[in-house]
Amino acid sequence: MKVLIFFVAWCILFILCWPLALLALVLAPLVWLVSLPVRLIFICVHAAFALVRSVLLLPARLLGYRPAK
Repeated sequence: MKVLIFFVAWCILFILCWPLALLALVLAPLVWLVSLPVRLIFICVHAAFALVRSVLLLPARLLGYRPAK
């Protein structure tokens, strides 16, 4: 559904201002490539926080604590 909305928006932009639409079409892969390192950093930070959380909660889990669902 998102792809269809994006395509319709791009078609409207192409009709209204075709140079801007073509520029967006060319720059989209470049923006995706630039954002990859940021995503990798986010994944590493998230994993580090999950590790710290699991280490801090390990004694409670060993004693039998189970979080409420």
